[in-house]
Amino acid sequence: MKKNTDNNSTDTKSFKENLNQAVKNAGTAVSSTTEKAKTALTKSKDSILKTIDTNGNGEIDIEDFIIIGLQTPGIKVNRADFLQRELMKNYPPEVIESAITHNPAYAQIPTCEIDKIADEVIKFERNCVSGISAALGAPGGVAMVATIPADLVQYYGYMLRAAQKLMYLYGFPEIDTTEKEHKFDSKTMNLLIICLGVMYGVQGTNTALKAMATALGKGVEKKLMNAALTKGTIYPIVKSVSKWFGVNMTKQVFAGFFKKAIPVVGGVIGGGITYLSFKPCCDKLKDSLRDTLLSNPEYHSTKEETIIIDAIEIQEV
Repeated sequence: MKKNTDNNSTDTKSFKENLNQAVKNAGTAVSSTTEKAKTALTKSKDSILKTIDTNGNGEIDIEDFIIIGLQTPGIKVNRADFLQRELMKNYPPEVIESAITHNPAYAQIPTCEIDKIADEVIKFERNCVSGISAALGAPGGVAMVATIPADLVQYYGYMLRAAQKLMYLYGFPEIDTTEKEHKFDSKTMNLLIICLGVMYGVQGTNTALKAMATALGKGVEKKLMNAALTKGTIYPIVKSVSKWFGVNMTKQVFAGFFKKAIPVVGGVIGGGITYLSFKPCCDKLKDSLRDTLLSNPEYHSTKEETIIIDAIEIQEV
């Protein structure tokens, strides 16, 4: 009996030792796998950052997406061609010429007609962006790093295209989207940042955009407007908007990275969210643009807008 007891004790001891070793080995394997996963994730994040960081400041920000968006074929909008194409359906050549030379309001095209065209523009761009979003959101695995920038680029790219079209419909002059040595003009960049800020309801951007429209409508010198956008009155608002986008875009990029690990569901949800979120953003910009001095000759500036306009007119260049 004692011998059996000793054998059982030995077997139990041996089993415990084997179990402990197995646990230890499993722990080592899990630890090794975890470290490999962390390393892979870090490399993936670095790869995403390197892909998106087109302005070379080591961060993901709104400028990166504007640059990549404007470099994408079909995103830049030629003002004259766009107005010609949209207005030729209902207006004679002389009215269209006046709208291009000045703006649609100057050509006495009713606001209700411009609103209809604007709504069609928003509908068209929304359908474009949501369809591609679902397609690009679908792949997982190896394709994830490639699709994350594309997914967000197409979203902000079409948003930029919609913004240009809406600005031209409601009276803004041609935006300089000419690329010079892989860079875009600072005033263009900052104007588009303000527009995107209006789309997302960022504080101060609506007032800034309306003030710029009033200044342009009053014939403020181009160099004064450029100075306001790049170093003067409006520039602090631009920086504030850029900071807001920087925080939110970093979250979007890396949240999207994990979401795409679920291929089909991620794709369907991504397309749906894009479809739902795109129109309200465009509507905010439309609502802002449709009631300025450029689109409504009877427009009266608010006190806040007047302060900005006065500062633009007296600033040093």
